[in-house]
Amino acid sequence: MTDWLTATLLGIVEGITEFIPVSSTGHLLIAEKWLPRQSDLFNVVIQSGAVAAVIPLFWPRLRQFIFQWREPAVFQMIQKVFVAFALTCVGGYVLEKKHVKLPEQLTPVAIALLVGGILFLLVEFWLRGKPARNEITWTIALAVGFAQLLAAVFPGTSRSGATILISLVLGLGRPLATEFSFLVGIPTMFAAGSLKIFKAFHHPVVPVHENWTNLLIATVVAAIVSFIAVKWLLRYVQTHSFVGFGWYRIALGVLILAAWV
Repeated sequence: MTDWLTATLLGIVEGITEFIPVSSTGHLLIAEKWLPRQSDLFNVVIQSGAVAAVIPLFWPRLRQFIFQWREPAVFQMIQKVFVAFALTCVGGYVLEKKHVKLPEQLTPVAIALLVGGILFLLVEFWLRGKPARNEITWTIALAVGFAQLLAAVFPGTSRSGATILISLVLGLGRPLATEFSFLVGIPTMFAAGSLKIFKAFHHPVVPVHENWTNLLIATVVAAIVSFIAVKWLLRYVQTHSFVGFGWYRIALGVLILAAWV
């Protein structure tokens, strides 16, 4: 398989799964069972491209943050996004100092996909007939920060999946739970990606033979696909539950355990 085709396929996988609650890390690990393994720098850069692409979709909210931040409701939302983001940063720093490494085996990924899928089904069943809250409380903001840390420790959990799930459990409506998950995820993933890129270029770990053309191809593809995927998901959650994603996670987890474990 040609390098540019590999880059394109990995960009598609990253773009589809970065914000959809099915685990981008898990899907990239699965893809690399067939495709050539890429450098950490490659994976970080295409992730950053996927994140940057969705910013236009949240521009009305981000514009409020920039130009209307003095309004009490807007300022409080900014504070809650910041608290969830800061909690993740502090926790991530502690994990890094303790040299916590993500396992690259597929078994923990499969288990996390299964558990997450089952939880989505159980939570959606439990939520039937219950009124949804349309206010992000401080409890939800803190819980989202902790959920991001949980996803960082267990590959296959899915950052968006964990944060959306905990928001639903705490009574938040699906559209707002999805939006808040993405708003917190944008600075979180940009910060993590920027830090990894900085370290890569300031330590002798940058691959000497990194193919920058293929990296650019994968980043552009990831950005385009991510924009389309998130735009679709934001419409989808207006009228649908997350049951379909729950079944998909369960099916994928079972497939991984049957095929590779």
